[in-house]
Amino acid sequence: MSQKKEFLIVLLLILVPYCTSTDTISFNQSLKHGDLLISSGKSFALGFFTPGNNSNKRYIGIWYNNVPELTVVWIANRDNPVNDTSGVLSIDPMGILAILNRNTKIFVWKTNIYSAQLLDSGNFVLFRDPNREVIVWQSFDYPTNTILPNMKFGIDKKTGLNQSLTSWKSMDDPGSGEYVYKIEINGIVPQVFLYKNSNRIWRTGPWTGLGWSGVPEMRPGFIFSINYVDNDSEVSVTFSMKDSVLSRLVLNESGMMSILNWQESGQKWVQFWSAPKDSYDNYVHCGKFSSCNLYNLGEFECRCLIGYEPRDNRSWYLRDGSHGCLRKKNENVCKNGEGFVKLSNVRIPDTYTARLNRSMGLQECEKLCLNNCSCTSYASANVSVGGIGCITWYGDLIDTREFTDGGQDLYIRVSVSTLAQFSKNNNGYHRKRTIAIVAVCISAILIALAFACCLVTRKRRKDKEDQFTGLNTLRRNLASYENSSRGNEMDGSEHVDELIFDLSTIISSTNDFSDANKLGEGGFGSVYKGQLNNGQEIAVKRLSKNSGQGVVEFKNEVTLIARVQHKNLVRLLGCCIQRGEKILVYEYLPNKGLDNFIFDKTKGSQLDWRKRFEIIVGIARGLSYLHHDSRVRIIHRDLKSSNVLLDVSMHPKISDFGTARIFGGDQIEANTNRVVGTYGYMSPEYAMEGHFSVKSDVFSFGVLLLEIITGRKNTTHYQDHSLNLVGYVWDSWNDDKAIDVVDPSLGDWYETTEVLRCIQIGLLCVQSYANDRPMMSEVVFMLCNETKLSDPGQPGFVFRSRNSSSLPYSSSTSVGTSVNDISITTHQGR
Repeated sequence: MSQKKEFLIVLLLILVPYCTSTDTISFNQSLKHGDLLISSGKSFALGFFTPGNNSNKRYIGIWYNNVPELTVVWIANRDNPVNDTSGVLSIDPMGILAILNRNTKIFVWKTNIYSAQLLDSGNFVLFRDPNREVIVWQSFDYPTNTILPNMKFGIDKKTGLNQSLTSWKSMDDPGSGEYVYKIEINGIVPQVFLYKNSNRIWRTGPWTGLGWSGVPEMRPGFIFSINYVDNDSEVSVTFSMKDSVLSRLVLNESGMMSILNWQESGQKWVQFWSAPKDSYDNYVHCGKFSSCNLYNLGEFECRCLIGYEPRDNRSWYLRDGSHGCLRKKNENVCKNGEGFVKLSNVRIPDTYTARLNRSMGLQECEKLCLNNCSCTSYASANVSVGGIGCITWYGDLIDTREFTDGGQDLYIRVSVSTLAQFSKNNNGYHRKRTIAIVAVCISAILIALAFACCLVTRKRRKDKEDQFTGLNTLRRNLASYENSSRGNEMDGSEHVDELIFDLSTIISSTNDFSDANKLGEGGFGSVYKGQLNNGQEIAVKRLSKNSGQGVVEFKNEVTLIARVQHKNLVRLLGCCIQRGEKILVYEYLPNKGLDNFIFDKTKGSQLDWRKRFEIIVGIARGLSYLHHDSRVRIIHRDLKSSNVLLDVSMHPKISDFGTARIFGGDQIEANTNRVVGTYGYMSPEYAMEGHFSVKSDVFSFGVLLLEIITGRKNTTHYQDHSLNLVGYVWDSWNDDKAIDVVDPSLGDWYETTEVLRCIQIGLLCVQSYANDRPMMSEVVFMLCNETKLSDPGQPGFVFRSRNSSSLPYSSSTSVGTSVNDISITTHQGR
């Protein structure tokens, strides 16, 4: 039977049930519009449905029975809808499945079918015998755009059945769309590709024994159990949940792969994982012999592999890496003392130019590659069993990506001079040494050890003095904070020791601050990802030793947020002051900054209006806690999108309290001669006069709220190049066109009145005069209740610069400057 006939079978079965809650249908039964088939555990339902606003078309599908919103996981007739409510699916007395539509009868399945059953797994199964032992067809073999737990995704090598996913055409049209997600076995090892029409746009990399090479989230401790099969009969992947959570993997109409988990408390689907992560994650984004690394913030994401240089220097300079790289001149890598350097945590290159030896170990693999001058690199085929299995590449290396964690090791062939260079730089790469190099290294080590013996006593004494001095300073600061917050003379210094990390622990957790663990670079130093011995992931902010900045901010942050806890504030786990290092240790938040989502067209689509509204409310509640509910009043002074981090569930957490100020008692405002913060988020009174208060943070929040709604930066130029985002929204509001400013990536999936209400609240927060702005406690109330709002007055920074081509707020960089250095004009009217 053809696949078309098989899918029609499913349709037929759907029509079989009556209006009862039975999970089984048989002879002489039918399913018409309004009838449902319900699985025995009431997890899934099967019947006719109408997607979105497309009221003229009817489809037979399977969806979650206990989820309030219609969530369809399988469709029988996705490309052949019924155009009215007259459709009926039935099994006639001869066991023939047919779709009846008014006067038309289409035979779908001409095999004797005894019964059909909707299982509680979401699988729709056809049986040939009364005992239900012989399955002639099942919906799990023909997925549409969704994979459910225990559902196979892969290829049957004997029958050629390819269990792939195809996206919907649109949110209202479940017809076969332009995106396809499928396993391919054309190369030496199976890989999964995402296609747009006939073009590859994303790749998982091969299976490493622990997960896909290009999906670093798949590792031991993953909330799913993954079963991978590769034998003579099939290549397939199935997943099951370790907890009783509803979960599904979906290819949506925009080409995004997502794992969604049902959150019972919030009655909504929460995204756990998605790919591609961004446009930089696209297949071969950086060209041949190069890799993509998005974690070097502020730098070009493409970089040539070790021993290679850009093929087109001009394009590379313009940040176009599509031309790729080529071997450096004078790089002799053919039996001239060459070896290999190790690139860690990567999605290894596409294996179409590779060869596989399943029984060879990693050392044998190195020898095999070294003896063939055409071999450009090698890697383990199965890292979970000690590196057994060898992949060697003999041509172009394409689509390599670096991660901060996960992936696997790739060994790249380089010349002897490059080996020496990496040995000199001591960058941790694996290298093959000649006997002479080994001898030199051993001699150097012996000399260094002898010299170290003379200094060790002095160094240990100095370390203890540094740590003792630092701890005492923190004790005094924290005690002062505790006393001011409690209003008595109780000493809070006993809590400091709980916050102290030993430097050796930090070094071990970050692999000695390796570049592979580097998350980014800030104004006062670098941030690294680490993992403690108990498995807890941490973010480590390391104050730059070469910078005179940041010492005050470091002490301020430790003293300030060590005792401030709220679900919408990033949690400080501790600090380290040792051997001249000043380090802060935070909880690790995998989704990084809010700015990575709202200002990125691809990632922005992951934040629908409901999620954006929840983020807005979360930020407001965090600020309200700082201003009104913590033991002392705290002014953040640098609230912006990059200082709002997102946890795994996309909940917002305010971070970076280095520039914050504590107000004691009834104090509500202060002045400063040193303005710190970020252009574009500062209030007028703070930027021009150094006057700050809780209303300064309210202004920053208003700017951030408008950025979240519009998906645009406040520093973006508008119209005649004189208006910022605040001015653009203000003009649109006055012209009754405020809804036009909404981020286009939201489509029409939002409640207009709610969005307009948030825009109005944002404009109330950015009013020119501080006294006109609401308190954050009032903002939270306005966001969560439909109370009447006042009309907003003139915003504070609808400015024009002295030079129309150079706006004073043309940067989003944090600054610290004298108030006399800033010249900005504001509208003084209301």
